[in-house]
Amino acid sequence: MSVTKTVASDSSNVALSMKLPRRADFEKALIRQYAKAVQLSRKAGHQVSFRVVVDPLAGAQTISVVEEEPALRENAFPVESVADPDDELQAALATARERGRRRVAEILAEDGMLSADAFADLLGMSRVTVNTKRQNGQVLGLDGAKRGFRFPAWQLDRDGRPYAALPKLHAILGSAWAVYRFLVTPHGALDGRTGLVALKRGHDDEILAAAESVAHGDFR
Repeated sequence: MSVTKTVASDSSNVALSMKLPRRADFEKALIRQYAKAVQLSRKAGHQVSFRVVVDPLAGAQTISVVEEEPALRENAFPVESVADPDDELQAALATARERGRRRVAEILAEDGMLSADAFADLLGMSRVTVNTKRQNGQVLGLDGAKRGFRFPAWQLDRDGRPYAALPKLHAILGSAWAVYRFLVTPHGALDGRTGLVALKRGHDDEILAAAESVAHGDFR
């Protein structure tokens, strides 16, 4: 086994470049370096690290020396103490939460918001199947604390099937309520149309692109 020490511009950054003829030799060297890392981390009381670089073209592996991570040391980033919110702020937060709860209740009480049983009957399947599809993002089900899940009837196409883009919208936007807001909100990327209108017109590619923009914070 040939071993060559290489020194970067920082003299403390020394690495062992090992062109090892056998995989077993490299694994032994890696285990030794790991043991050093464990020993140093216990002694220092914080995280340490070393790097392994494999170059398939050169047939060489590089294992750097174990180094402490100063950024993770205690008090490396002192945190300023934050006072508890005052009574006025707490009241404002409570009001905002109550307003949000009322809005959710209003949405779930709208016409066309179906219970799991009613939605299952509409689709001709069991409630268990509907809930499985909801969990998989295949149908849109909105959670309400008192009313349970409600399923918008408008998520079905002309053939009575859930729109095919729904699973991808769930994957992009992350939650059922985010998908709902996207579908009922006009978007500049959709020429001012709501996501639902574009969905009904079969513009799936445009819808998914607009959803990606929303997910990444691009609201143009």
